[in-house]
Amino acid sequence: STTEKPILLNNIADAEAFTSSAEVAVIGFFQDPQSPEAERFRLAAGQVPEVPFGLSSSAAVLSQYGASANTVALFRTVDSERRDLDMNDRDVDAEKLTRFVRMNELRLVTEYNPVTAIGVMQSPLEFNLLLITDKMSPKHPERMRKFRTAAELYKGKILFILLDSNLKTNERVLSYFQLKKSQLPALAIFHTPDDEHVVLTVDDISIERVQDFCNNFLQ
Repeated sequence: STTEKPILLNNIADAEAFTSSAEVAVIGFFQDPQSPEAERFRLAAGQVPEVPFGLSSSAAVLSQYGASANTVALFRTVDSERRDLDMNDRDVDAEKLTRFVRMNELRLVTEYNPVTAIGVMQSPLEFNLLLITDKMSPKHPERMRKFRTAAELYKGKILFILLDSNLKTNERVLSYFQLKKSQLPALAIFHTPDDEHVVLTVDDISIERVQDFCNNFLQ
């Protein structure tokens, strides 16, 4: 059975359980759940099926989160960040709300593309670790499993990013790290404040290798 979206959050406990149960969660705070703004929120919820949407009109919940009416808040666990969008602006339709979610939904492993780039650049995490690889490779699912497991160990410290070498828009990144496709897969760790970075070409990914690479750079 499919869960109806958005989920109604009637109290603070519901809201806290909701935001802690997913890597990315979105709550719409509306005094009137039948308002035009809330209807636009429901439309957007249907367009982003993999992200949970909750809706609350509880005064206690709005107060707990310091949210004014007709505000949409996106919560993400990867860096404990919150992003707000004011739905009182009539220009904010379902399409713009959907784009707001797409731009800001950083996960334990975020795939880098022109839409997620904005969220990556705005993240307060100063360390980024890129796995630069071919997503079409038969080894990709296993590489991602190990990379994601390693990402769990550095949550809140390093932003883990997947960069697909097949995307034409990513060619500039390969050029920046002076990498050729024949050298992939590769790991690249990056300190955003000073552009310091280290690149490691690898035959394959292991959790231990990722840990050693991260720890050496952090030290």
